[in-house]
Amino acid sequence: MSFGTHGDTPAADSYGENRLRVAMLTREYPPEVYGGAGVHVTELAAHLRGLTEVTVHCMGAQRVNAVAHQPDPTLDAANPALRMMSAQLRMADAARDAEILHSHTWYAGLAGHLAATLSGGAHVLTAHSLEPRRPWKAEQLGGGYRLSSWSERNAVEHADAVIAVSAGMRRDVLDAYPSVDPDRVHVVHNGIDAQTWHPGSVAEGMRPVLDTLGVRLDRPIVAFVGRITRQKGVGHLLAAARDFDPGIQLVLCAGAPDTEELADEVAEAVGRLQRHRGGVFWVREMLPTEQIRQILAAATVFVCPSVYEPLGIVNLEAMSCATAVVASDVGGIPEVVADGHTGRLVHYDPLAVADYERGLAEAVNEVAGDPVLAADFGARGRATAIAEFGWPRIARRTLEVYARARGVRR
Repeated sequence: MSFGTHGDTPAADSYGENRLRVAMLTREYPPEVYGGAGVHVTELAAHLRGLTEVTVHCMGAQRVNAVAHQPDPTLDAANPALRMMSAQLRMADAARDAEILHSHTWYAGLAGHLAATLSGGAHVLTAHSLEPRRPWKAEQLGGGYRLSSWSERNAVEHADAVIAVSAGMRRDVLDAYPSVDPDRVHVVHNGIDAQTWHPGSVAEGMRPVLDTLGVRLDRPIVAFVGRITRQKGVGHLLAAARDFDPGIQLVLCAGAPDTEELADEVAEAVGRLQRHRGGVFWVREMLPTEQIRQILAAATVFVCPSVYEPLGIVNLEAMSCATAVVASDVGGIPEVVADGHTGRLVHYDPLAVADYERGLAEAVNEVAGDPVLAADFGARGRATAIAEFGWPRIARRTLEVYARARGVRR
């Protein structure tokens, strides 16, 4: 069942005068955001607040705009997954009076399930990724991966509604959890704020980050933005970059590694690439949004080498900055990046990674080497982002799912 971002949407007052009490349950929330799920929750909560009553429950440091929860301090030496679950117990207790428990990722799914069970409210779960599709997480979590997998399965199978951020994710949910009723799985895409992510020069009062890095604006720029995790395919990009045309510069914004071993692996690969060619700039720290926007807007090509990606908000961010995209054809990416229209899609086959890396290099060289083609892709990408992925529309679609979930719970 689809509640996509196309078509007319009802007016806010069509939901009636009785505004729902929604508890948004998440690990990430500003200022502690490190991935696409955190961006999604931030924007969705902000736009839902104009339509209904929303309280955000998150984890980490106390803050004024959300209720923060911490793990049980007696579990400081425990497995990280177990500590996460203890924070979810506190979250479930605090959110028990909500009519809608909307959880995001396995980090909050248990809290949503328990709070709904306690209160009789409806549990809506947004699937941003699935543990069965990320076996490499065992590197990071060890035995905790089995706990996170159990927690996710429990939450998905008992949720009154599951929101998949793409049609590809919906297929994955039904494949990984075949006992789930397909009528309870709805597609509502991720969104983009086209006013925050836009083409153009440096904002007033902000330093030009590319000048600071030493990147030349008179040569093609290929940009990557993402965490250092197996999912994002950074190793494949670094291998492909050995075959980028010599004039291309690579700006690699890659940090927050899943493990120290993976951080060392990427550092070694970057070092090898820098010895092989010039024009490689690695930014390890998390940059402010405006500086990331500067990089995306200045790039000739944004490259997304993910091996697993339910949708990929960063592709929308690049498109909204009027930048051409070269990406893998995995998950929900083809629902965002139209091959030959807003960029190029490269087929990923885990059994033929050399072919994939070669194809990635060829696509990057083609687009970066043709300024007219890159500009055309970029202009169409921004038009697509504005027309099809606006947050107000997505917030209204989410409210429709809430209404269906309440019907299921009753």
